[in-house]
Formats: sequence, C-alpha cells, structure tokens
Amino acid sequence: MIYRNYGKTGKSVSAVGFGGMRFESVDDRDTCVDMMVRAAEGGINYFDTAPKYFGTRSEEAFGAGLAELRRRQLPYYLSTKTFESDESAIRREIDGQLTRLGVDHIDFYHIWCITNLDNWRERKANGVLDAFRKLKDEGLIRHICVSSHLIGDQINELLMENVFEGVLFGYSAYNFATRQKAFDAIRAHDLGCVVMNPLGGGLIPNNPDLFSFVKTQENEGVVEAALRFLFAHREISVSLVGFGTSDHVDQAIAAVDGYQPISEAKLDAIKARASASFDGICTGCQYCDGCPEEIPIPKLMDAYNQKLLHGDYESLLNRLKWHWNIPAEEAAKCIECGQCEEACTQHLDITGRLKEIVQAAG
Repeated sequence: MIYRNYGKTGKSVSAVGFGGMRFESVDDRDTCVDMMVRAAEGGINYFDTAPKYFGTRSEEAFGAGLAELRRRQLPYYLSTKTFESDESAIRREIDGQLTRLGVDHIDFYHIWCITNLDNWRERKANGVLDAFRKLKDEGLIRHICVSSHLIGDQINELLMENVFEGVLFGYSAYNFATRQKAFDAIRAHDLGCVVMNPLGGGLIPNNPDLFSFVKTQENEGVVEAALRFLFAHREISVSLVGFGTSDHVDQAIAAVDGYQPISEAKLDAIKARASASFDGICTGCQYCDGCPEEIPIPKLMDAYNQKLLHGDYESLLNRLKWHWNIPAEEAAKCIECGQCEEACTQHLDITGRLKEIVQAAG
C-alpha cells in the first residue's frame, strides 16, 4: 500500500480509501464487515461514509465494521459528513453518528456538499464554522474538512478561511479539466486532498474501450489504470473508491500494489485526450433527483452521456429505451424551474440537455 500525508495534520493515509456509498448488500452486515476487514488487511486505513448513504445504514454497517477492526487491532481513520449548518442541528447529527459508528470521535468531519458560493455563504452565516470549531475543541472531531463541488477558482473563498485541514472533491481522468484550478488551490494551501468519483460512478469501468487511453502498462485493466492516473498525482492524499463487493476491494488494492510511476509526459497525454473527449460527462451523483415534475433526471443525464461518449443521439435513445425503459418524452415535462441545475455538482446545463433529448426523439 502507498501512504501519503494528509496535508499538515501529521496523519498518514492510504492512497485508496474505502467509500461506503455503494455497498451492494448494505443490510448484509456480515458481508459489509468482511469487506472492511479485507480492505484494512490490504493496507487501506481511510474509511468514509455519510448519514444519507442508504439512509443511515452505511454508518450502521461502518459501526459494525469498525468494531471488528478494533478487535483485530487494524488501524483506521474515520471520515463522515453533515449537511447541517446551525450548531443545534449539527450536534443532533453528530450525536447520532457517534452512536451508529460506535466511536467517541470522528477523525475527518466534513461540511458536506458545497455546490455554489451562495450555499456556502448561507451555511457560514448560520454558524457552521463556529460549530465545527467547538466540536474540535471538545475532541468530538479531530480535523475540520469540507466536501466541495466548486469548479474553477471559486474554492478560494472557502480556503481563505484558514480553518479547513482537508478537502473532498471530484477529480478523475475525465473531469479533471473543470476541477484543475480547485486542485491547484488545494495544493497551494497544502491541505489533505481526497478525491471522490475516481471511476465516475461506474462510467469508466462500464466503457473500457473508450477509456483505454488511460492505460500505461501492459495487461492493465481500465479500473487499475484510472486509479493509477490519480496515484501519479502525489498531492492527492486518498482516492476514495465506492466499494460494492469484496472483488472491488481486491481490484483497488491490486491497482496500488502494481503501481509504477507515470511520467509527466504520459500524464499530459492522458489529460489532453480526456479534455478533447469527455467534457461535460455527468458523474451520476444524483443530487439532481427530486424533480417537482417527477422527471427521472439522473437517468436522462446518464442517457445523455451516451451521446457525449459515442457522438450520436441513437445511442442516447437506445439507452433510454433498452436500459432505463423511459420514454424520451419524459424530458418534455421540464418547466425550467432550475432546481436540478442548482443542485448539480458539475454545473451542467440540464434544461438544455432535456430539450435536446426531446428534439432527438422527434
């Protein structure tokens, strides 16, 4: 296992982290515990969950898994998050989390999902920073972190607070271009840097031929290659992989164990190819769900990805018909309220894409 410094905290964290958002059998407690033990025995020591992953069931599964790690004396650091912003709500949240997780403190606690600066300013006005400082003073959390989906240099407004010790944000072989300035800012502040969606929520492994350009070794799978692309960025502390099965754990550990340094020239070539081919791909985070007109926006955006990936509307329409069994006419229900775009972590033109889908269907 490769270990990296988590910013200036003095913590040494594994290059691969265990993401608790994609358990295939979250209610099968024994399976979840076995996956966490398998990961820890393979050297993974960064475990990340959240109170809304499968309701609270991911945190509950983590509680059982962490208890087993302690019993086996396997080291770990724990990361979780909160959407709340006022102190009373944050305290209610963390009290429940500590109980579910079976711990007396959280190592890396995140202000969760900052999607735009208005959202950040509102939470700040509600007292989120003061509440986090108090939690740290009381020993309930060790490090104050933030989960950000800001693109460009907008993240500088957060980092100028000089309170954050680490940032969780999206960065991968296909979307790095819109996140590069944010990455540069995090690096300049010497913060812990954890990247989420390193495999695009399944987009990369589900399209191995299209993403074959990330490979730098013979007999290398696209998953290993995509992770190794991130390992080559030494400023990235952890690449957070959402594990569904034990096989996924094994594959990620193998990617680390077989890592070989990648030259700057090769990295630049990968970035150039990605920039030319995959701008605007939806990562499938599903924050856009909950349309007031009940439009299944995440599924429609997944179908739109096929148009971007393959360059034709036929692929889009086939995805809707044969994979999702959704009529393209669903997109015509859009009233352009903007709710989905406000929630979008990538700031995509969702309403414009919905119009394209309607036009493609004729």
